[in-house]
This record gives sequence, structure tokens and C-alpha cells, in this order.
Amino acid sequence: MFARLGRFTYTRRYYVLAFWIFLFLTAIPTIPFLPGSLAVGGFSSDDTESARTRMLLQDELPSFTASSLLVVYQHEDLVATDPEFVERANQAIESIIELPEVLTVRSFVDLPAQISADGHTAYTSVQLDVEPEDAQHLMPQIDERLAAVELDILLAGAPAFYEDIERTSEQDLRRAELIAIPFALIALLFVFRGLVAAGTPLIAGAMGVAASLGMLFLVAQRVDMTIFILNLATMLGLGLAIDYSLFMTSRFREELKQSSVEQAIERTVDTAGRAVFFSGFTVMLGLAGLMVFDFMFLQSIGFAGAVVVVFALSAALTLLPALLAILGTRINNYTFLSRGEDTGAFWYRVGGFVMRHPWRVVLPTVGILLLLGSPFLGIRLSAPDATILPMSTDSRQAFETLRTEFGDGEISPIIIAAEPNSSISDPDVIEDLYSLTRTIAADERVWNVNSIVTLDNRLSLEQYQILYEDLGAIPDPFVAAAAEDLASDNVTTIFVYTNDLPASDEAQDLLTDLRALENQTSLQLSFTGGSAEIVDTVNRMYADFPLAALIVIGSTYFALLIHFRSVILPLKAILINILSLTASYGALVVIFQQGNLSAILGFTPMGFIESSIPILMFCVLFGLSMDYEVFLLSRMREEWDRTKNNRQAVQVGLARSGRIITGAALIVVVVTASFVSAEVVLIKALGLGIAIAVALDASIVRTLVVPATMRLVGDWNWWLPGWLERILPDSPFDDATHEQPEEARTGD
Repeated sequence: MFARLGRFTYTRRYYVLAFWIFLFLTAIPTIPFLPGSLAVGGFSSDDTESARTRMLLQDELPSFTASSLLVVYQHEDLVATDPEFVERANQAIESIIELPEVLTVRSFVDLPAQISADGHTAYTSVQLDVEPEDAQHLMPQIDERLAAVELDILLAGAPAFYEDIERTSEQDLRRAELIAIPFALIALLFVFRGLVAAGTPLIAGAMGVAASLGMLFLVAQRVDMTIFILNLATMLGLGLAIDYSLFMTSRFREELKQSSVEQAIERTVDTAGRAVFFSGFTVMLGLAGLMVFDFMFLQSIGFAGAVVVVFALSAALTLLPALLAILGTRINNYTFLSRGEDTGAFWYRVGGFVMRHPWRVVLPTVGILLLLGSPFLGIRLSAPDATILPMSTDSRQAFETLRTEFGDGEISPIIIAAEPNSSISDPDVIEDLYSLTRTIAADERVWNVNSIVTLDNRLSLEQYQILYEDLGAIPDPFVAAAAEDLASDNVTTIFVYTNDLPASDEAQDLLTDLRALENQTSLQLSFTGGSAEIVDTVNRMYADFPLAALIVIGSTYFALLIHFRSVILPLKAILINILSLTASYGALVVIFQQGNLSAILGFTPMGFIESSIPILMFCVLFGLSMDYEVFLLSRMREEWDRTKNNRQAVQVGLARSGRIITGAALIVVVVTASFVSAEVVLIKALGLGIAIAVALDASIVRTLVVPATMRLVGDWNWWLPGWLERILPDSPFDDATHEQPEEARTGD
């Protein structure tokens, strides 16, 4: 099949190139519209208590909505009780309330608790009758209406947060591309030592990424997809497409030394093409693990990643051979750097040292990896908040202002839905509510409780019972409005404002204690908001993780088992992969959770790792790292089949693949590390995490740990029981043996 594909791309090279140019030109106009087609939410699951509680409250309470916008006012001279301050604030709200999506407004004028201690800061809560993912599209209108108000106004809440995420993600992508492409070209020049040979993979990679983004634009018209696929698709697509094209171009240059252009193309696709195809297959196995999660954010990244891999493979197997066929021997033009030392000989000497001293290699290297991974034992996982954004964004500034002026827990309280066995107006229910809210308020971790029985501390239990005898006929208009917001006949809400951020250990310990209060009351309690949503999200996400890991590890094991015809090699490859991943996890904890490089990398330490990052890294890196393992083991397997000498197989395999693996890894490190320039911390952490993992993998794991363990295990590396050999299907990749170009074999 691959040989036929090679012949086809040669004989139809101009048609293939024309098709890709058409695809590229068709995709390019759609790319600017892709961000507007993507969603910025997807971090929550409907299958959690907090989600079910939120839906219950939305059904029962007309004013309870999924989207809440906080309009934060500040003035250096005026205080919130000054008539001029109030007039300007009312002007701002009146301009917003005209929008049909605005449901209710809770102003600081009616709620003095929404005024800061010094009086110079206040906020109004605007409830929007629209989902947060859709509310962000209202923000340009709201910003425009507020621009004329003579107060310093900042906007917080999910709609403002999501708008800033979308805008900042687009800026991050443009910045990363400006960094990645030039540095990728430099890396390719280092590998190929020639301008034409270096530029060809870059062209194929760029066209493959553009085509994949165009396809994602079409898919996004029908399916919800996260805004973060912009960065992830470019990061993964550019790295893989250039990587695969590197292998193909290297092989083609070698084949040209001993055959015609047509024969070189056919041989390149038949050998390196098979290797590239299997490589893409292993990456897709890893990405498949993301599809089991009940989170749109993760599912869409898994799907987008698969689309990107398909286009990267297609570009490497069709577009690049067509370009190479057209260039022919001109691929070697403008070669301007000498190769220097025979790199094959260098890696052969490295392999020789490892073969002679396997324990002296494996013990310190594994020790280093375990040491790097040890901080992972102290990892704290949480859901993202405004701290993942830079301080230059309005929603981050509003978040910090609310923290400073009102306390850490002001912006996202814990919300309790209390359901009675009878009517809310029942005196016994009011008594239970009264007792429950006083118990909560007495906790030193709580600074305020808002409910229908805490509106006025001067009122006694008996007065509240009289006041709520008939919820529909409350005489006081303020109490009537509050009761309508906070209660129906079937449920009432209790807002618990904590002294700490929702992601903090203190707030989450408080949540645990609050949940235990259900045993002390006749009310049925459920929780949402603040810490409840964070805890539920993390727990739900990691409840799915074992299944995802089982799918990824199991499918990878069987793919490698079929390919290498060995029971031990796939198992060892998986264990070493996990070791490498653990080391990169530990580095992330040191950098992003502990904040040790925050000043250099330009972010605010969050004190936790965003919960999706370890999952994304596992699924992306498991396939990507296995890619290099396959290239290395394939060369060793080929030599073992020829000589049946394990030591020679390992040493020769390393010599023949060492340079190409380090070159390929360098490309991925350059591309992913460029996303460290991102201002969204999630993207910054993911880019750096992948770069660290690949760098460790290529420099320590594949070149030292793998050969050393191969030496220690000996001939058992290649063991396969006879009965298993008889039932295993043939590998569709057997003929490829992942052959490396001769320059990797000889160092020429």
C-alpha cells in the first residue's frame, strides 16, 4: 500500500500539490473566524451534584441564572453613598438593563454589603438569562455602554472571564506562531544543514496545520468545541507535521544517493512512510483517551487532536513526497554547514558505554527522574479561575479588586440548596433554616451568610416565622424581593461567603463540614458554586481517568505487542513512559504550583495545578513519547532479527536512530516551548510541560534508560510464547522496521 502511494504521489505530483494548494487557500479564509465559532466553557460536567443543584435552582428560582456579571465601580474621591457616585452607577446599570438578556439586578444601593469598608469600591450583580458560554458575546455591547460612565468600572464573573479567555488565547496563538516558526526553521537547519531541505518540512507542516484548522472550523459549526483547541491544535499539529516531514525528508535524501528520484520517493514512502503512519497511530491512541471524559473541554481537544494528526500524516505522506518529487536532487541545494563528527559513531560510543556499565547508567538516571517527579506527590488540583489570566485583563483586575476590598470568598460563594419535606413557609422549616444558618455563620471560616432568615439580624426566629407565613403576601417590599430571589415554595438558597478562595484547602475543608450538616437537619441539602463546583469537577474528572488510562495503556500495549512480537518490550516501554511523565509532572508542580519560576515566566503562582493539565499531558505525551520509543526499538529489533545478539542490537539500534530522535525531539521542544510565551497560564503550563517531557525523553530516557534496561533484561526483551505468536495477527507495519536514513546510520 505504501509503495503504491509513493508511486502515485510521484506520477501525480503536480495534481497532489495543486490539491493541497487548493485545500490551503480554502482553509486560510476560515481561520480568522474559527475563534468566534468556539466555546470557552466546557470545564464542567452535568453529572455532578453542583451541576444538578444549579439546574434545580434555575428551575425553581426565576432570578437564579447560570450567568452572573459583577459590575465593579471605583472612585478615588467619591464614596458609594455619595449621591454623585450613586447617580453615575445607576447610569451604568440603566444602560445595561435595556439588554433583553438582563434578568435581574442587585445593586449596592439596596445591599450595603456590596460596598467596601472604605466606601470607594462597590459592585452590582447583574443576572443574565443566558448560559456563560453564550453570555461572553454580550460583552462588547456591555463594554460600549459602560464606556461613557464617569467611574472606573471593571467587570467580573463568568461572561467577562470567558471574553478575556477568548481574546487572550487568540493573542497567545499569534505570539507563539511568530516564535515557533522561525525557531523551528533554525532547528531544521541544525538537523539538515541545508536551506531547501530545512524549508520543505516547514512548508508541509504549515499547510497541514492550516488545513486542519479549516476542517475544525467546519466541525465547530455543528459541534461545541473549546477555544483552547486553537493553541493545542497548532502546538501539536505543527510539531508533528514537521517531525513526520523530517523523517521523510531525511530518508529521501539518503535514497537519492543510490537511486533515481522516482525510486527514492517510492522507497521513502514505503519505509519512512510506514514508520510515520504507525507513529501517528500511537499518538491517536493516546488522544483517544480524552474521549471518555464527560467534559466538552477534554473531548473536543481529543477530537481536534485526532483531526490534526490525520492532516499531519496526510501532509507527510502525500504533500511532502510531491514536493520532494518536484525538487528532486535540488533538495540538497544550499547546503552550507559541514556535518562535523560522525553522529552515528558518537551514538555508537554512547551505546557501548551503556552496554558495558548498565547499572552505572540506569541507577543514577532513574534516580534523577524519580527526584524530578517527587514533587508530584504534593500536587494540588483545582479548576481554573481568573488567576490563569494576566493582570492586564479587566476580569483579572476585577477579581483582584474584589479579593482586596471584600475578601477572597466574595466573588464565588458556596451556594446551598435547602429542600424541606413540606412548604418553605412552614414554621418548623423556618426554624430549621434559622438554626442551620446560625451554625454556619458561627464558623470562623465564614464571614457572611445570606438567606431568607439572615436579612436582618435584629429579627428573631418568631418574627421570621410570622414574616414568612405566606411567601406571596410579604408586606415589606425589600423582604418580598429578597424572598422571591432566594426561595420558592419547594427550595431556598443559602449563600455562604468564605474567608478564603474557593480553590484553597480551607474553603474545601469548610465544604466538607457543611455537607456533614445534612445529618443535623431535616432539610435536604445540596451544594453548588465556589468550592463545590471545583471539588465536584476535579472528582468527576479523575473518576474517569482510570478508564482513560486503561484504554490508552492497553491499546498501546497491544499495538506494540503486535508490532514487535515481544511481551516484555511493550511492558517496559509503558513503565519507562510513566516514569518520564512523572518527572515532567514533578517539574510542573515546582514551577506552577510552587511558583519557583513565576517571575521569569511571567505568571502569578496559583498554588495548584489546573486539573485538566495532567490528563492532557498523559494522553498527548503517551503517544508522542511512544513515537520515539518505536523508532528506537524498531532499529534494535531489525538488528536482533539479523544477529540474535541483544547487546549488538541495542548498540547498533542506538547508533542508527540517536541523531534522528534527538532532531525530531528538538523540533517538538521548540514548537511547544514557544507557547511558554502565552499569557493564559493553562496554555503556558501545557506547552512547558510537554517541552520538558520531550526533552527529558530524548536526552535521558530513550538514549540512556532504554538501552540500559535492554542490556539488563537481555534476550528476554524479545521473548514471545509460541502459542501467542500463533494467534497474534500480523503487523501491517512489519515491512517498515522504522528504518532511519543512512545519515542516522552512518553519521554521514
